Parts: sequence; C-alpha cells; structure tokens
Amino acid sequence: MEDATDAGIYARESSYLDRYVQLGAASGRVLSVSVPDTPEANAEADHPVLDRIFEYLDGLDPVAFDDVQVALTVPTDQRAVLEQVREIPYGDQLDVETLAQVTPTLDADEQSDHTTVRTALAENPAPILIPDHRVRDGPSALPPTVEQKLRSLEEL
Repeated sequence: MEDATDAGIYARESSYLDRYVQLGAASGRVLSVSVPDTPEANAEADHPVLDRIFEYLDGLDPVAFDDVQVALTVPTDQRAVLEQVREIPYGDQLDVETLAQVTPTLDADEQSDHTTVRTALAENPAPILIPDHRVRDGPSALPPTVEQKLRSLEEL
C-alpha cells in the first residue's frame, strides 16, 4: 500500500456487487475486506486499495493484488493456505485437494489438512485480495452471490 498513515475503515458502493466493499487498514496493511449491505458509519471512500478493487470489479483488465500487504492474524497453518491462495492467478482455479498439495506445510492425503484448507478459506479476512473464490469446491468468506459474481467476472 502506498501510505502507512491510512489507518481506518474505507468503503464504497459497488453497483456490480449490489453491496459496499469495505476494508480496514492500519500501518500500511489491509486488516480486512468485507462486502456489507451498509458500511460502517465512519467509513471514508478514498483509499488506493479500494481504487484497485473497483478497477478489478470493472472487469476490463486483470488486476493483481500481490503487492498489497495483508495483515494475516490467523494460525500458521491457515496462513500458509491463504498465502498459497494469493498465488492463484486471475482466471485460474484450484480445488481443495490441489491447494492442500501445493501448500508446503500440508499433506493432501490427510483429511485433517483438507479441513485446514476449508477453515482457512471460510475465515479468510481479506477476500478479493486473497481470492478464495478461485478455489472451486471450497467455502468462501464472501456471501455466495458475491462469490459467484467474482467467479463470473473471471470466467471461472
């Protein structure tokens, strides 16, 4: 992110999603991304990451978020999964088993590691930036209608 002094809550309405996109940021990192029906009362509209999210939602060109710093305050095994999800390119998708295979700390043959993957996806603090919608048979931290719109946007 460009400005380390951007602590706060930021939100903007998306006509494509029929919801707001809201993010929390502090110390140059994104803490959370959500898609509420109504934003926090104190949310501001201008933030460079919101600009990029809306560029992504325009669907004109692929947009990557790999340079956006996300503060992941999740258990280590879930962090490994979410970091791997960030590596899935725009327009590509994996399934839970493949994600477990490519996550260095997991064993795809262990059912408990599939549970770890599903838990990490469901509890993803920054969907869109960590594109859990690219995991086709896993849960998403986004509402199903939003997840489907993002999948449609990327032709998944």
